[in-house]
Amino acid sequence: MTRKRVVIGLLGPSLDGGKGPDRWERWRPTVALCQHEDLLIRRFELLYQKKFAGLARSVIDDIGTVSPETEIRTSEIELADPWDFEEVYGALHDFAAGYEFDTDRDEYLIHITTGTHFEQICLFLLTESRYLPAKLIQSSPPSARKRGGPGTYEIIDLDLSRYDRIGSRFQQEQKEAASFLKSGIDTRNQAFNSLIDRIEQVVIASSDPLLLMGPTGAGKSRLARRIYELKRARHQVKGDFVEVNCATIRGDAAMSALFGHVKGAFTGAINPRAGLLRAADGGILFLDEIGELGADEQAMLLRALEEKVFLPMGSDREVKSDFQLVAGTNRDLVAQVREGRFREDLLARINLWTFYIPGLKDRVEDIEPNLSYELEQYARRTGKRVTFSKEARDRFLKFAVSREARWEGNFRDLNGAIVRMSTLAPGGRITTDVVNDEIERLRAGWDVQPETQGDVLLERLIGKERLNSLDVFDRHQLVSVIKVCRESHTLSEAGRALFTTSREKKKTVNDADRLRKYLGRFGLEWREIKGAE
Repeated sequence: MTRKRVVIGLLGPSLDGGKGPDRWERWRPTVALCQHEDLLIRRFELLYQKKFAGLARSVIDDIGTVSPETEIRTSEIELADPWDFEEVYGALHDFAAGYEFDTDRDEYLIHITTGTHFEQICLFLLTESRYLPAKLIQSSPPSARKRGGPGTYEIIDLDLSRYDRIGSRFQQEQKEAASFLKSGIDTRNQAFNSLIDRIEQVVIASSDPLLLMGPTGAGKSRLARRIYELKRARHQVKGDFVEVNCATIRGDAAMSALFGHVKGAFTGAINPRAGLLRAADGGILFLDEIGELGADEQAMLLRALEEKVFLPMGSDREVKSDFQLVAGTNRDLVAQVREGRFREDLLARINLWTFYIPGLKDRVEDIEPNLSYELEQYARRTGKRVTFSKEARDRFLKFAVSREARWEGNFRDLNGAIVRMSTLAPGGRITTDVVNDEIERLRAGWDVQPETQGDVLLERLIGKERLNSLDVFDRHQLVSVIKVCRESHTLSEAGRALFTTSREKKKTVNDADRLRKYLGRFGLEWREIKGAE
């Protein structure tokens, strides 16, 4: 069954006007649309304001003249101000909600040539969002040579999924935005990549507070700055990026730094100070370690977020600042609320979009791409390009992804390691000797004692659950046995070293079998121990 074509359009008081025979010499969009021989319109839904009822009747009569097969239906749209966006959108939305669309029977076109610019924009938005299940139709006047003709028209389908090139371009823009948030690092951890994709969606669509949680050094500060730079590139913020570590300010210093003060507000307040919240007006305020804020600062911040106003210290006059808050913390703010150290209402306000940024040891797949990134950053800062030898790179990566590497400082530890190795690299080439020295330094910095190293090795070999089931005595004994095994070339050699004294009391000596049975008690085999080196 062929669907009937239905046009929905606004009466244009200026463009559609005209009286007397001369009106046919003018291009009137609503009438002209019905004059196209190749555009049969079965029904025209004409929307108009009551005060233009006379013009509406005239246009209806003229459409009946040029296209008698077109049925005209009218709907009054009352607008006190057709240039009030909210009012216009509300009125047209109400029309769309109350109209009985039958897309199986009718094909709908929305005429966006007439009406104020706001009315045209609202019709576009309602069509794009599918409140109006239609395509757009835009008409244009005839050329000077065809004066008095119907002009031209163009039908526009807003279903972007039909346009592969547009769809792929949007997808590419999303990928580029996510890559931007990751500083261009080709990260491999699937969970982290999904997290960044979600952050990208929220950042572009929302100006509500963001809460970035995660351990110290996980990259919260760098991510916050990249969020700002992305929004700035999209013209979503015009102000500055203002960063403050709340753990570094206390008492009057915190109040003054954040909210500013007037002259004489406290001892030493010789000059007035605007404060960081005002500095962030129109931009982004990043409060790192927000859990360290005092109770008074939390109360002031809550009001600034909800009402966009606050009182500087010593002032009785409110100041305004409209900023987006990005907060960072390595603390459990819910636990702090329970302990009375953090305001529940403030947490509720900043907890709308919360993202946990994992530490480096939870993203071992990303150590290698971050290693390359840190080398590039070192070259950019110093002008000195440094590379690894293959053996040195393999040695460092093997250690970096092992359970022995704690990465307690996360990316700060990794950055420090790369800077030290690059600085000490002879001829700009990092050798295995340089790597080995750095590994020992990292171990010492993490206070990895031999006993702890033994637990790390055992956990790798027998698993955490089995390790926790062992007595301390068995742990130490097993670690000693494994140490001898790793220093020996064969199972028999290891057995002779372990059973030097007791073997002399036995008539039949089979050191290898004896050691194999001991290892079997823990589910271990010789090749596993040698492969763990």
